[in-house]
Amino acid sequence: MLKRTTMLASALFAVTVICSPAVGQEKDIVDTAVGAGSFKTLAAALQAADLVEALKSEGPFTVFAPTDEAFSKLPKGTVETLLKPENKDQLVSILTYHVTKGIVPAAKVVELKGAKTLNGQQVDIAVADGNVKVDDANVVKTDIRCSNGIIHVIDQVILPATDDIPTTAVKAGNFSTLVAAAKAAGLVEALSSAGPLTVFAPTDEAFAKLPAGTVESLLKPENKAKLAAILKYHVVKGRVYSADALAAGKANTLQGDALSIAMHGQAAMVNEAKLIATDIDASNGVIHVIDSVLLPPAKQSAVHPRKMIERAIGQGAPLYNSGHASECAQVYMKTAKQILAMENHGMCASSAHRLETAVSMAERTNCSQTQAWTMRRALDDVYSQVR
Repeated sequence: MLKRTTMLASALFAVTVICSPAVGQEKDIVDTAVGAGSFKTLAAALQAADLVEALKSEGPFTVFAPTDEAFSKLPKGTVETLLKPENKDQLVSILTYHVTKGIVPAAKVVELKGAKTLNGQQVDIAVADGNVKVDDANVVKTDIRCSNGIIHVIDQVILPATDDIPTTAVKAGNFSTLVAAAKAAGLVEALSSAGPLTVFAPTDEAFAKLPAGTVESLLKPENKAKLAAILKYHVVKGRVYSADALAAGKANTLQGDALSIAMHGQAAMVNEAKLIATDIDASNGVIHVIDSVLLPPAKQSAVHPRKMIERAIGQGAPLYNSGHASECAQVYMKTAKQILAMENHGMCASSAHRLETAVSMAERTNCSQTQAWTMRRALDDVYSQVR
């Protein structure tokens, strides 16, 4: 977050001084813009996008309003094209990119690094030498109070990202391995969907840090499922900006496991990877750049019932032979219950029934030797049946 300073706040206010009407006489955002006379193109655009009623509603909203002169800076014919009915969705996307929820006065703007817009994307805010920029636009007037919000005037039309996540990665030029991996894993279409999605994107240099031959191996068709799991471990549902990610401390990935997100010293980390660039907007999500490939935690494979039985007998037989029949019986019964509790124990119905019956019989007898032998015979029978 940018530090708030009296000097910067004063500089922002000094751009212009706006005298608000008395309380109760304020007009809403749309009527204020129309009455000012310098927002005719903005008013026409709001009308074409059917956003007039929305910005006349209770809100409150903060609008970064481009002047007619700002619209005139767009390439020739752009405004006329946007005002056509067939381009309404694009126009709505652009206009809502100029609006944030709530009232954000100039004094608050200078404290921000970015602000989420009604478009879903985030505008960047920077303060330097007493000047405030919203993306590439300069704030030229501030704090025009309205009955349902506040207007800050900007000298350029700001444009949201229009490229999806894969296209953004391709154009960046340093994610060629990630893009190739997404293609090999069959995930390009998913990453191009409406989303929104958040991607922690390893650079080409990050992939190069993996052991020699790892990438080549993962790109082979027979390793497609493994590659897909790794890539999904880098993707989170929703558009999660860095400040929100750090505040949450973790994020659940499409792969199923969660990522840890925290500050370590001066560095923001995702698991063991360092965040080296954040909040890169795409039309369907946001990209954060990391310096290492994230690998999902290894899944503990379930122990096969045969191995469990072998281990139980290896522990139980010496106990029985040394006169500890009760302890031996407990080892056998515990193992039998663990096998029965497994989702994929590999036993046929008759073997499972055999084990269940043995446990039931052992629990009904008070003779530890009988318990031990009842369970041992059942385990031997199951061992011979399970493959």
